[in-house]
Amino acid sequence: MSDNPNNGKLDPAAEKIRRRRSIAIGLTLGFMVLAFYIATFIRLGSNAANGML
Repeated sequence: MSDNPNNGKLDPAAEKIRRRRSIAIGLTLGFMVLAFYIATFIRLGSNAANGML
């Protein structure tokens, strides 16, 4: 059994820290996806332009 008296619930300070960390991870992941999308679009776009000539 668990020795934690509050049944796994976090105090408000810990919840705030967890929420801020989750937001930071989400924003970082979103930025990385956007960066890879833009890099892929630029690389494929430049190759397509060269192939048409």
